[in-house]
Order: sequence, then C-alpha cells, then structure tokens
Amino acid sequence: MDDAQLINRIREAALLHGSFTLRSGRTSHYYLDKYLFETDPVILAELGRRFAASIGSLPASVDRLAGAELGGIPLVTATSLATGLPTLLVRNQKKDYGTAQQVEGKFQPGEGVVIVEDVVTTGGQTLEAARQLESLDLRVLRILIVIDREEGARENIEGAGFQMEALLTKHDLGIEE
Repeated sequence: MDDAQLINRIREAALLHGSFTLRSGRTSHYYLDKYLFETDPVILAELGRRFAASIGSLPASVDRLAGAELGGIPLVTATSLATGLPTLLVRNQKKDYGTAQQVEGKFQPGEGVVIVEDVVTTGGQTLEAARQLESLDLRVLRILIVIDREEGARENIEGAGFQMEALLTKHDLGIEE
C-alpha cells in the first residue's frame, strides 16, 4: 500500500466531522476515530509494517515495544507481529487485583523500548506512558505515532526529552482548521 492509499483508507474509515471534545479538553470540528482505523485489518497490518520499518532503521537496539491502553494495544500487537519483538502493555492506572501491575509483560531494567501510539493532540497520555516506563528503568528510544494532529504533541514530547516520529499529520490527511 502506498502513502496515498493509506491516507485514503484512514480518511474513509476514521475521519468524522462535527463537534468533538478531545482527551485534552479541546473542542475540534473533526475527529480521527482511531478505533475505526485500528479495527480494519488491512489498515492495521499496514501500520504494523510501517512501524516495523521505522524500528528497523533505529541505531539503538530495541528490546521491546510498548502500547498504552486502549488504542495503543492493537498497534503494538500488529507491530510485534511485523517485527517479532515482545510487547509491554501500559495501563492508564494500576488495577487493584491480579498482579496489580500498571505495565504488563516481561522486561529487564535497562532495556530499550519503542512506544507506538495512535493519534496525538497534546501528547499527554503518551508522555504518561513514557514516564511510567522510565520509572521502571526502561529506556524509551522513540515514540512512533500514526497521526499527529499538530496541536502541540511534538513540542511537548520532544520538550520532555523523547524522540517522536509520526507516520502522518493532519496536513497529510488534508485536514484544514
């Protein structure tokens, strides 16, 4: 699938128009419903392949992939299948039952991790996941994003000391404010 085909598939599957409140609290006249493109197996497989290619070009050794609930889980799974790398699942908050872990999966302190994420506006949830992983002595090597809404996420993520790479931006999708 080339870039134009991927863009068209995502636009057709997930671009909604109206009035929407975003996780950041901002109101927007459009919404990229990540669940609509993440539940399409053709789009999801292509995103996994593209993230795998990005990971393959990193200079540092990647030991694990991480995805934050809920939208990052299908993406990290698709990327794991494309790379053969094991995953970590980052909960929004620790559960009070079972093993009571906020980060699920096996890891060793000092390992290099790449976070995969769906759509970012300000990058708040992504930064929470990155900080949670760092608190466990994991090295966040890069944060890979499907779509950057270009509303401050890159500045916030990179300002916090993390490297970010987005496959697409709202500009790429032809979205005008």
